[in-house]
Amino acid sequence: MKNIIKAGIFTLLLTMASSAIHAQLYVNIRPARPTVVVNRPAPPSRSHVWVDEEWVPQGRGYAWHGGYWAAPPRRNAVYVKGHWSHTGRGHVWIAGRWR
Repeated sequence: MKNIIKAGIFTLLLTMASSAIHAQLYVNIRPARPTVVVNRPAPPSRSHVWVDEEWVPQGRGYAWHGGYWAAPPRRNAVYVKGHWSHTGRGHVWIAGRWR
């Protein structure tokens, strides 16, 4: 019985997480990029790629998230930077991704 309850809770959490990932957050005015000086630390390895700072959804708007080093998920993967897209409903941030 405990395993069934655990499986149900896990399924519920997974469903909630996946629906939150696909939600689009539209804003009428794009937030301005903060003026910050980014000091990149040394890469952890030669294969790591610097992922530029980007916007992440937070509440009813977006928050600035600092850059970081990331290991590619597979060989020859290329990171495509995030960007703003203008739609009829407003501006939406398209997050960066590995291609």
